[in-house]
Amino acid sequence: MATYRKRGYKPKNKAERENQIESESTTAEVFNTLDEGASSTEEFLSKYQKPIFGIIITVAVVILAIIGYQKFIQDPNEVEAANEMNQAQQFFDSAIEASGAEQDSLFTRSLKGGNGKFGFEDISSNYSGTKAGELSNYYAGISHLNIGNYQEAIEYLDKFKAEDEILTPLAKGSIGDAFLQLDQPEEALDYFVAAANLRTNDFTTPKFLMKAAVTAISLKDGEKAGKYLNRIKDEYPNSVEAKNADIYLGQAEAL
Repeated sequence: MATYRKRGYKPKNKAERENQIESESTTAEVFNTLDEGASSTEEFLSKYQKPIFGIIITVAVVILAIIGYQKFIQDPNEVEAANEMNQAQQFFDSAIEASGAEQDSLFTRSLKGGNGKFGFEDISSNYSGTKAGELSNYYAGISHLNIGNYQEAIEYLDKFKAEDEILTPLAKGSIGDAFLQLDQPEEALDYFVAAANLRTNDFTTPKFLMKAAVTAISLKDGEKAGKYLNRIKDEYPNSVEAKNADIYLGQAEAL
């Protein structure tokens, strides 16, 4: 057990003298090691001072640039894009309620703009890094789909990358609708299946499973159609699509 010794204590025998010498030697080694470590650190800092400060300054500049971009560029762009989109959105909403030539005219105005405001096409290209710009890809695609510009619909809908529970699968499935109109049912089927599996919910999943089943029937593939229809019945028995599933199952089984 260690014992406390007063300052100026003199060893009484040889063993105590040897212990004292060993203790003093160990303490000296510890301080020498600390001095050597401190010296090495000082030498390292002295040698690499400029690169270290250069890295620190670079990191600080990058952080300030990001903050500045967000505050002075991104945020104002978001506000401006949203303001531009209001008018295009009004044209789009009115088109959904209209019909015939009036509907086509309103969808076209939602695409091209009006009343001094951009349409979805210009918002998509001029504000591509904003939420409004991303949404404009979706609305532009749906507008083109409704007025029969199927290739343009595919291009805009394919650019829509937002992660949304409903709009994301709707965009994917609407590409399938465009391919059907272009008389490309195989491509349409792939997109309907992808849309059904992209998100799992009671609205888009049975909706696109049914479209996939009907398309598979048109392609004389009863096995695939039956698989999609049975999934609707098993997983979404309360959906609108489930009410007609048996009718299409009969058609699929007859192939």
